[in-house]
Amino acid sequence: MFSLYKKEVQSYFCSPFAYVISALFLLVFSLSFINGISTMDSNLLKFSFSNIFYNSFYYFIFLIPLLTMRTFAEERKSHTETLWLSAPITVPQVVFAKFLAAATVFLTMMVLSLIFPLVAFLHGSVVVSSLICGYLGFFLWSLVCIAIGIMMSALTDNPIIAAVLGEAAMLLLLFLDNFTKSALIQSIPAAAKILTWFSTEVRFGAFSQGLFTLADLVFFVSITIVVLIWTVIIIEKRRWSRA
Repeated sequence: MFSLYKKEVQSYFCSPFAYVISALFLLVFSLSFINGISTMDSNLLKFSFSNIFYNSFYYFIFLIPLLTMRTFAEERKSHTETLWLSAPITVPQVVFAKFLAAATVFLTMMVLSLIFPLVAFLHGSVVVSSLICGYLGFFLWSLVCIAIGIMMSALTDNPIIAAVLGEAAMLLLLFLDNFTKSALIQSIPAAAKILTWFSTEVRFGAFSQGLFTLADLVFFVSITIVVLIWTVIIIEKRRWSRA
């Protein structure tokens, strides 16, 4: 599995694809950072970056499907999928290797964005606990979206369609978060409780405030694993139908 993971990571960084997405990622983050500074009332640069993560995520959901759209769709389109389907490697290993490769690229982007907290630290004050938890929560939130994007890529042989499906799924995820806060749902305590439990934005809210809880960590990891299992089922079903 490690060889496949290494191959997938190289496929990102040996082409302009990862660099373009990284540049867009840093552009969005920098604009949010600059906007956060410009709207401050005092000269003291002191904030927790939680607003930057919140504002940036609405733009990042348009970048993550671009990162994942080629994971399976491109191989189906070029008919190279049969190479690893017939190789001595299991489908879960393939899915996990591709997921780890995309997560590695995204983690690299986040590491590059650490320059902004460094600037804030040199010229002001940063709430370190909130910053660490914010980065952790943002990464976990993004892992869910990466898993969703990979699953969408497994459903089609067209990378563009995979990107559109990924965008739609992530917008639906954000819509669910906003729908949970609506007066209609809040007026129904039972429904509000259930939807709030599934709300990724609510879970991320705790991280952005510098609060780390095992329940929120388990939630993000569990959702990611469930989506990856669905991806394995989709590919296994196609594998057996070909057989």
